[in-house]
Amino acid sequence: MYEPAKELVDVINDDGQTIGVVTRKEMRERRLPHRCTYVLVFNRAGELFAHLRTAGKDIYPSYWDLAIGGVVAAGETFDQGVRREVREELGVDVEVEKLFPFHYADANSSLQGMVYRAVHDGPFHLQVEEIVRGEFVPLEQIEKLPWLRPICPDSLALLAEYRKASGNQQIP
Repeated sequence: MYEPAKELVDVINDDGQTIGVVTRKEMRERRLPHRCTYVLVFNRAGELFAHLRTAGKDIYPSYWDLAIGGVVAAGETFDQGVRREVREELGVDVEVEKLFPFHYADANSSLQGMVYRAVHDGPFHLQVEEIVRGEFVPLEQIEKLPWLRPICPDSLALLAEYRKASGNQQIP
């Protein structure tokens, strides 16, 4: 049975060093700083894969997400975590390119992330415990599509950073 609340997570300090290990449930309840991966998945036409999160997610349930990825497990590196997350959530192995570090904090979360980019046209075998459905969306249309609401605030912040880093280029 899939029980993310029991997964072990590294708690980190401001320098990204592990200072403890707790369950994911405790990390969420206490808003402890942790590591995450984010993968912007584009198709060859330059459209970004957006997906609807399940209602059972521990943070931002039933929100649209613009990145594949998630919490890095205790003892994992960013690169190990990203490969696992892509395989779990999309059901495919795909080459990822490391882009930049990403820090994010709000009332729900405090994290240090690593952003990656991948190009894949699908089809995907979506993880039913985490993803309801997904589709490719033109990058310039994401904020304009009324059905693409609500959107995870961390992925919106991530998209803004990506646009700034890539000079607003549409094609990955």
